Amino acid sequence: MRFILSLLILSTLSPAAVSRFEILSNEPILEGTYRRIIGKVHFSLDPASPANSAVNDLKLAGAVQFSADFFLLSPEKSNGKLIYQVGNRSTRADLSDGFLTSQGFTILWMGWQWDVPEGRMRMDLPTLNNITGKVRSNFILYKRSPDAELADRNHQSYEPVSLNNPADTMTIRDSATGKPQQLPRADWQMLPGGKVSLQGGFVPGMIYEVIYEAKNPRILGASLAATRDLVAYFKSGVNPDLPKVNLAYAWGVSQSGRYLRHFLYEGFNASEQGAKVFDAIFDEVGGAGRGSFNNRFGQASRDAEQHFNFFYPVDMFPFTDGPATDAFTNKTDSLLARAEAAKTTPLMFHLLSSSEYYNRAGSLIHTDPQGKFDIEPPKTSRIYLVSSTPHFAGKFPPASQGETAAPLNPLSRAPITRALFAALDAWASKGIEPPPSQYPKLADQTLVPATRADWPTIPNVILPPPALKVYQLDFATEPPAIGQQYTTLVPALDATGHDRAGIHHPAIAVPLATYTGWNYRHPTAGAPTQLAGEFGAVFPLAKTKVTRNVVTDSRLSIAERYPTREHYVGLFILEAQKLIKQRFLLAADLPALIDQATAYYDFFSK
Repeated sequence: MRFILSLLILSTLSPAAVSRFEILSNEPILEGTYRRIIGKVHFSLDPASPANSAVNDLKLAGAVQFSADFFLLSPEKSNGKLIYQVGNRSTRADLSDGFLTSQGFTILWMGWQWDVPEGRMRMDLPTLNNITGKVRSNFILYKRSPDAELADRNHQSYEPVSLNNPADTMTIRDSATGKPQQLPRADWQMLPGGKVSLQGGFVPGMIYEVIYEAKNPRILGASLAATRDLVAYFKSGVNPDLPKVNLAYAWGVSQSGRYLRHFLYEGFNASEQGAKVFDAIFDEVGGAGRGSFNNRFGQASRDAEQHFNFFYPVDMFPFTDGPATDAFTNKTDSLLARAEAAKTTPLMFHLLSSSEYYNRAGSLIHTDPQGKFDIEPPKTSRIYLVSSTPHFAGKFPPASQGETAAPLNPLSRAPITRALFAALDAWASKGIEPPPSQYPKLADQTLVPATRADWPTIPNVILPPPALKVYQLDFATEPPAIGQQYTTLVPALDATGHDRAGIHHPAIAVPLATYTGWNYRHPTAGAPTQLAGEFGAVFPLAKTKVTRNVVTDSRLSIAERYPTREHYVGLFILEAQKLIKQRFLLAADLPALIDQATAYYDFFSK
């Protein structure tokens, strides 16, 4: 009870933007080593504060107050370090393996989107009432349907001014830059609840785009300021009943990695008092993008993929941590420019899977925008590719997702991610330099155009697969005007079809299959020559030389590589031990990986 009262009483002493905590539950967990505290945190933002000048539309709204759900794991014995996990679309990570809680980290989540589906943490962002504007919604279905959601991934959509506005439009096209065909207004209808219907139904695989007049946008950039101020509150030490925080780390995966990139670019890593907010940031599979996190009528869930979510403000120059020049505009900028100017630059890890090179423009974070030369990250940053792993792992044994043509890649980067986080922590807390960056480069020809990646011959697979194309976009109109194309590249491959550069999971170093960061759409889902989201794929090796010759497979068979299961597992262990020595794997994760190796061999060799 003392904890609850102190939070409420000391709210008046907190930094200006954190006005009040509201505790809904506070209970011991993990045999009393932690307390789980759930509630709401209330914020106020002053548009006159220079620290809030980057919040779009805040001056139009004036002083605002709003609140957000929070979820705190507070250790009985704190290590003095806070991890703020930016929930991917306001979800929480699974901590069942105890990796973070066993070390005494304070772990904090906060809802940061207003439009997430029911049941998730939410931020009640301020609304600009009586403001209208154009909202663009594009979508692709995997099966025929009479109606579709306007918003992305079952989120809430902006309210239309009218369900029957004759000026609203719907178009259809078959590719990102294909010529759109406008559908007659009488053939489609805006529906209550954020849906739209089409006479005859929507065809799977086709790109539909609705542009409609909407009202009451949210002040999305208030979320960035709230993230800044909540973490600054914890670091301030104003509340003696909160765990002491000497260092604050941020961790974001995919969309939330892009959120952190945007947070940095907009200059929010400086508190209202000018202090550094996050000491280190782990951007996991965020790719080269930022997002719709601080623009009017922005849709924070939207990303940009090869055949999904087209031409939103995601992959926008600059892409690199250090300075780069866009030859199309002659502009020089960097992701960390504002942090550098404010002397609040955090230590940075950018972690990429192979998927980010095909579907999230990953190469742009370490080349110039025209793809002509490498750009080394600053001394405060590292870039790591976990070779041939997917954006997210499928289940084992491998199976198709239903909308994918091939079974999903089951390789998880989690063990390597844990080791890298330990390295980032040691860098921030002890000054121990992390392992050097590991990513493909133009200089050694491990980064190449997709057509020159040295693809093996794999039966019934069209190679090379398509990749995301990134263009200059002008958002003065909707849809935006499409300008010149930036150059995106992919990792060069070995004879098995795996990325030559990067950190090699033992299953990649001693393969039983070709693992990829891409997968095609299933023919029944339409557009079968396009990528299926950010899914990876697995293509097993032939079991013997005879069987691979029958189907013209250029990859060595399992029997040609490994005479016995014991031989395979022995080689797997040797590769894992190399990773442990290089600090890319924790010794504690080795037993589980050995069990995985045995299961994989038994599955693929039978």
